[in-house]
Amino acid sequence: MVSIDHLSVEFSARPLFTDVSFVVNPKDRIALVGKNGAGKSTLLKIMAGLQQPTSGTVSRQRDTTIGYLPQVMVLADERTVMEEAETAFAHVKELEERIARLEQEVAERTDYETDDYLQLVERLTHEQDRYQMMGGQNREAEIERTLQGLGFSRNDFDRPTKEFSGGWRMRIELAKLLLQRPDLLLLDEPTNHLDIGSILWLEQFIQQRANAVVLVSHDRAFINNVTTRTIEISCGRINDYKVRYDQYVQLRDERRQTQIRAYENQQREMAEARDFIERFRYKPTKSNQVQSRIKMLEKMVPIEIDEIDTSRLHLRFPPCQRSGDFPVICDDVAKSYGSHRVFDHVNLSIRRGEKVAFMGNNGEGKSTLVKCIMGEIPFDGRLTIAQNVQIGYFAQNQAQLLDGDLTVFDTIDRVARGDIRTKIRDLLGAFMFGGEESDKFVRVLSGGERSRLAMIRLLLEPVNLLILDEPTNHLDMASKDVLKQAIQQFDGTAIIVSHDRYFLDGLVDKVYVFGGGKVREQTLPLQTHPQPLPVREGSGNSSEVDLVSTPLPHREGQGGGSASAWKEHQKQVRRAEKAVADCEADIERLEQALSEIETRLSTPEGAADASLFTRHGALRSQLDEAMERWEQASEALSALQP
Repeated sequence: MVSIDHLSVEFSARPLFTDVSFVVNPKDRIALVGKNGAGKSTLLKIMAGLQQPTSGTVSRQRDTTIGYLPQVMVLADERTVMEEAETAFAHVKELEERIARLEQEVAERTDYETDDYLQLVERLTHEQDRYQMMGGQNREAEIERTLQGLGFSRNDFDRPTKEFSGGWRMRIELAKLLLQRPDLLLLDEPTNHLDIGSILWLEQFIQQRANAVVLVSHDRAFINNVTTRTIEISCGRINDYKVRYDQYVQLRDERRQTQIRAYENQQREMAEARDFIERFRYKPTKSNQVQSRIKMLEKMVPIEIDEIDTSRLHLRFPPCQRSGDFPVICDDVAKSYGSHRVFDHVNLSIRRGEKVAFMGNNGEGKSTLVKCIMGEIPFDGRLTIAQNVQIGYFAQNQAQLLDGDLTVFDTIDRVARGDIRTKIRDLLGAFMFGGEESDKFVRVLSGGERSRLAMIRLLLEPVNLLILDEPTNHLDMASKDVLKQAIQQFDGTAIIVSHDRYFLDGLVDKVYVFGGGKVREQTLPLQTHPQPLPVREGSGNSSEVDLVSTPLPHREGQGGGSASAWKEHQKQVRRAEKAVADCEADIERLEQALSEIETRLSTPEGAADASLFTRHGALRSQLDEAMERWEQASEALSALQP
């Protein structure tokens, strides 16, 4: 359907990706993954025809339609929600007008027996059939279903789009794309502005009604539920896995471990070849073997390891004083705005150390109850905050309180204390501020970047009640993992408002669901799809500082097994090491003997001695055999080492 052939992209002579080729087939459900900056959004723009590659082509079958939803777009303001959604059926309206003109012409004609009249009737019938196939008669119902699925109420349909926030206007654009039913949907972070109900509706739509889909998303549960193929951009190339995301994670890990072993073997082989060249470069008797190894090095293609950060960042909140046993207790708490009742009869108790989630569609009162707990707005009923509670609060508007005249690094450096000060750049890198990004001034950061920076600041504050309102917006999967682990290890209490089911799964002890003016506790687990793969622990021991990086995971041969098996393995290693040493001693002895004979052969007397030539030939054969034994012994030793 759509073919990407030998695509390459460069920015300022720096290659982003090179020689990328793959095919999107009808009904494909593809997750496009890779680290930030790998080129995912760029590839979507090229597929949408909005950006040209440095080289290569994007080919599509005739009449193939493509719909593209970017992360950011300029939206129109002159229509209502319904009018804007109806623009998705502009082609249907054109068809209606064409049918109306044909019907008028048929009604006015009287030459019923002519070929021209019969052809006119045939054209009218064909267009009417097309109209039926395109669902023209049902488009209003289809628009209503789609808008409501994405969170709009009927009362919203006649409101001007300019009255809505950017997030809600993005939903309108998404609705238009879905209504157009393109052959290929390209979606860049489609769940960023959706609540849980809309996300579930979109999952169902893609599963049951969409054609081919290629999407970029940091919502792990979403891509697990809607995609069946994963294309990874890594090291400037692509790796195509015909599996859903969680299976891809496992296969990618296995692939990377194979790469690591192959890379280490290659590095060892190259080091041995270079050592041989240096040792015997000036030995005439070794010239052939030296040249052979030089050619071998020249022909070697360096093995690359996929760009996956295997260091595990362990972040611990600073210590804080102990709070009361129940930091938050709500007794018949209610909140109204005029005649609109947001919620009433809210009764809940949050025990010290618990991690709870507030979930529900937008507008159901999650953030409102948070503001009640914070004491920012009045309410009815009784809400008790225990003694010694120190609240750390994160919301999207917290980002506006940052000092624009500080750099990203200085913003965190001013609040960091203790050992963590030596790990600031590691922490910034984990939250997508690596390299030169850490030296940017806050005033030039986007809204999403400011939110991430505000989150990092909060993680360094000594609090015992953590309240996070949509903390995973603008975070990639690696950053979410760091944040999730930090909250899991947090000794205090946490209230998390989030739609990210994967993030909440395994993190929270309770879930309170907001809806219909009520707040009810929901049983766990949250997810209905198979449980995610466990995160494999790295090797080495974690230190007790706030922030540490551990080395690569265990390689084969390390740890495990019985003590007797390990002892036997060590014996084999020692025997192999002795065999290598013995071969090297033989080689040195034979080379010395050859050197002495060659010195004698360089004299007139020696050159006349036929026995020296015989002796030289025998020693040369023995040296070649010793070299072969040495290579075999070295390979055997390498196989035994981790």
